[in-house]
Order: sequence, then structure tokens, then C-alpha cells
Amino acid sequence: MIALYIVLAVLIAFFVIIVIRALVFNPKNTAEASDEEIIFDKDKAVYNLQSLVRFKTVSYYEKEKEDEREFRGLINALPELYPNVFKVCSIKELPDRALLIHWRGKEKGEPTVLMSHYDVVPVDEKAWEKSAFEGIIENGVLWGRGTLDTKSTLNAALCSADELIAKGFQPVNDIYFAFSGGEEINGKGAVNIVDFFEKEGITPALVLDEGGAVVENVFPGVKAPCGLIGIAEKGMMNVRYTALSSGGHASAPKPDTPVVRLAKACLKLENNPFKRHLTKPVAGMFDTLGRHSTFIYKLIFANLWCFSPVLDLICKKSGGELNAMMRTTVAFTQTAGSDAPNVIPTSAELVSNMRLNPQDTVDSAYEYLKKTVNDNKVNIEIMTSVNPSRISEVDCEAYNKVAKAVASTWKGSIVSPYLMVQCSDSRHYGKISDKVYRFSAMDLTSEERATIHGNNEKIRLETIHSSVEFYIRLIKQC
Repeated sequence: MIALYIVLAVLIAFFVIIVIRALVFNPKNTAEASDEEIIFDKDKAVYNLQSLVRFKTVSYYEKEKEDEREFRGLINALPELYPNVFKVCSIKELPDRALLIHWRGKEKGEPTVLMSHYDVVPVDEKAWEKSAFEGIIENGVLWGRGTLDTKSTLNAALCSADELIAKGFQPVNDIYFAFSGGEEINGKGAVNIVDFFEKEGITPALVLDEGGAVVENVFPGVKAPCGLIGIAEKGMMNVRYTALSSGGHASAPKPDTPVVRLAKACLKLENNPFKRHLTKPVAGMFDTLGRHSTFIYKLIFANLWCFSPVLDLICKKSGGELNAMMRTTVAFTQTAGSDAPNVIPTSAELVSNMRLNPQDTVDSAYEYLKKTVNDNKVNIEIMTSVNPSRISEVDCEAYNKVAKAVASTWKGSIVSPYLMVQCSDSRHYGKISDKVYRFSAMDLTSEERATIHGNNEKIRLETIHSSVEFYIRLIKQC
């Protein structure tokens, strides 16, 4: 009987502790917001982005498919679209379509680097409701490839500078606008810019590239819009799995044909996902957004020391970005086998795209694949790979500048760090700075996010305006 009372006492104490922790798990001080009114030429901002969209700067891994005239046309148009920038700033072209525009500051402190890319992914014109490269504006929306990814941020950064220069503003420290024309194909433009900075001994105080946005309904129990600033990004691996046989007629198949072996390998990896890791970016997001969640979720996020398995189950069940932020993911994307329906293939292939959690590496992930598949007749080969990025600081002036610009532009949003599950050019800057942030200066609906790299990409005109406002607020702090 005494043992029963002890068990009950322990359970009651446990319940009291987790409830108290949830009750005091209240929102932290939000990012400082400014009430300053930002005035600029909104029509010019829309016109400039419309002009950029009309250049078909589509990048391909097969270089012969690219139209170099379109890329050169966009570069040549910049001085006309942003005349004040090119009166004051110097421009340097580096190999692989890298552009570096230098705006000198009053002092010689560490500079700010504002990044973007001006190449875009290919378009299936027949699947679009409007032309992808005409810059059509209808009902307060600008249609076109690159409106979201990411000529919008290039335009917003340069429009902001152009407006501020016209008003006689000069930043305290240097600002560099670093643009790549091959980000979508993992080009070397950003690498060449980083190499230039390293050679010149330049250490940025702040680097900002595309990444998070102001979004809603992305975190359990949180209704308010969330301004997500990526402080790291996952790594990436493309992996090929190959199984061989002597082939034969499909009327008399032997056991474990190549396709069967690959199917078993696929199921093993599907049924045995990578271990979860609560990394700094994700822990920061849980600690920030979890405090704004409903009480049930607060019980979980305030007590991860005991409820992490419950959270892991939620992530596995929900899938999507929440699960992707917790672990290395494996998505099977391509298959190949026999050329005929009645012939057993002598060789079959399966390809997966993997996104590596910051706790994993290319080497550790490869070892996990071999161990899990556990079949010496399935060859596992890394096609391309990149390790996760360096994790940037959040308790610093650089992060606070970005957070303030977000909070001031999108009033009422909750600003939070997060882990970016995609790859960007910003990962290259980790070798020279631990203050690299990923935020696309836009508020986006789930429908709008789905058009990135998809059909009918478009941007609301008010979003174009907000993007410029954000960059003006950020630049004025630099």
C-alpha cells in the first residue's frame, strides 16, 4: 500500500511540475518594432520588378539551353532602373554571372551583404494561366517567373538603396549587394564573391539572403503570423541505388530481381527514418513560437525533457516542414528499370534526394544508408552532396537588426529563428561569417508558396511594397 502511495505522489508531483512549467511558459519580449512611416515611390518599385521579370533569365545545367542575351540584358538594364545606385556605387562582375555592387559607408566598420539571385527555373508555359515573362498586372497581382524567387528581393534591395540615396542617405558602414545568376543550378557565382571577400580580408557584420518569410498556420497552436528568419540550412545529398542481375524473360522471374531489391531498400529507409535531433535553430523556434501556442502544446514545448517522443510522433504524423526540421529526410524521386514490360532488367536504379539535419554529415548519412539497407547487392552511390551550413548567432546586433525590420514592417508578427530545409547561396558565406540570415522579405500564403518553382508564380503588389519597406528599415540600421 505504501508503494502505491509513493507512485501516486510521484505522478501528482510530475503532473504539477509539467503544468506549472506550461503556465509560466509565456511569450518572451518580442522584437523591437519601429513606428516610423516609410515613404517611397511604390509605383516605381512595381515597375522595376515588372521590368526584371520580362528578362528570361532561365538557368539550366545544360548551358546550351541558356540565353546569355537575356542575362546580359537584365544586367544592362540595372543602371536605368536604379540610376541613383549606379551614380554612387561601384559594380564588379565576377565569373559565373556574379554581380557585386559596393555602396561605401561613412566609416570603415564591418559591412552588410544583401544577397539575391536573378536566374530563375524553367517554365511550362502551357500550364500557366498568364504568360510567365510578360510582367502582366491584373487585380493587384504581378504574374511572372521570379516574382517570388527571387527577383523580388533583388528589386526591393536596390529600390530601397535608390530611394535612400536620392534623399541623401549614406550608411554608416559599407553595404554590398551580392547577386548570382546561377543559384538555381548551384552555380559558382556566390562562391566567387565569398572568395573575393576572403581575399580582401572582408568579414561581413551581417549577411541576408532568401529563406523564411512571414507566414501563417505553420506552427501547432499558433494563429498569429510568424516572421521566420533562417539561421542555418540543411545539407543535401542526391543518392543513386543500383541493383544488377543477368536479366531474363518476365514469364519466369527469379527471386529478388533488381526492382524487388530496390523496393526492399526503399521500404527499409521509409520505415526506419533518421533519428531526430533538436538543433539550435529548431530549439529556438520551439522556445519562441511554443510560448504563443495553445495550452496543450505549451505542455509539450515547455517540457521537451519528457515529451520529446510525443513531439517526434507529431512530426512523423504531420510530415512536411515540421518533420523536416527535426531530422534528415529521404525522398525517393527517380526510378529506372527495363525498357520493355516483359523483360527483367539487368540493371535497375533508384534515386533519393536527402536533406541533412545539422547534426548529420554527408559521411554519417551515407553510413546510415548502408547500415539500414544492409544488402551488399544494392550499390549505394553519392551523386552530389553538400554538408549542412554553419549555424548563425541570434544573441547579437546583426540578428536583432533583421528582427526589428521584420517586426516593424509586419506589425503583430512573431519573429523567430528557424531551420531552412532548402539550400541557398548563403551557405557559402559560413566560411567568413557566423551572422548569415535567410529571410525573403514577403508575407506569403500557403498557395503563394506553392507556386515557387511551380506554375502561376505571382506576387501581390502590396507584397512588393512591403519588401521595399523592409529593406529601407534594414539599410537605415547599417
